[in-house]
Amino acid sequence: MSAQRILIVEDEPSIADNIVFALKTEGFAPHWCRTGAEALSACQTDPPALVLLDVGLPDISGFDLCRQLRQHSAVPIIFLTARDSEIDKVVGLEIGGDDYVVKPFSPRELTARVRARLRNFTPAANPVALRLALDEQRHSARLDEVELNLTRYEFRLLAVLHGAPGRVYSRDQLLEMIWTDPSAAFDRTVDTHIKTLRQKLKAAGERVNPIRTHRGLGYSYDPQGL
Repeated sequence: MSAQRILIVEDEPSIADNIVFALKTEGFAPHWCRTGAEALSACQTDPPALVLLDVGLPDISGFDLCRQLRQHSAVPIIFLTARDSEIDKVVGLEIGGDDYVVKPFSPRELTARVRARLRNFTPAANPVALRLALDEQRHSARLDEVELNLTRYEFRLLAVLHGAPGRVYSRDQLLEMIWTDPSAAFDRTVDTHIKTLRQKLKAAGERVNPIRTHRGLGYSYDPQGL
């Protein structure tokens, strides 16, 4: 049986080295990332069994990274931080964290917490591809047997993304392709429609999130979800 992969998101090399050593000693397969961007890429390429997440990262708050991960993953997340205030702990747990370890910490205690979280975690069944049907002439969309009741722009947005799975479209590209008068719209117009589109897909019974956000780039469609 292969070792469980643990993702360490920590910008301090000395701390990361200690964690890597402790995890390897306990039979895990640690993978270290210095930034949130590296962590997101690592999660998409090879999803870990658990994430050890520092709150104070150089490019993004660990809390914000947790929110992004929780959009598509139930992987256990243990926060690592020097912040020991009650409010920080409450925020970390309320946004989807599973545990909170304050620095400095014992590597043995940390690996014990990792084992405990993995022992209590039951991964969800593998999601199936969405059975989405689009009718271009009627501007209608159905997820399985459920009508999505999309607005004109929501339908156009879904049709463009769905028509080229995996392709990343910038907000400007989507404005030009979809909106009647792109100059009268704003970048946030796209974000707002993406949000309501996701909500309608979820309400119709989708178990995965097929619309992927690419930070700083735009959006793409993944029929297998995230």
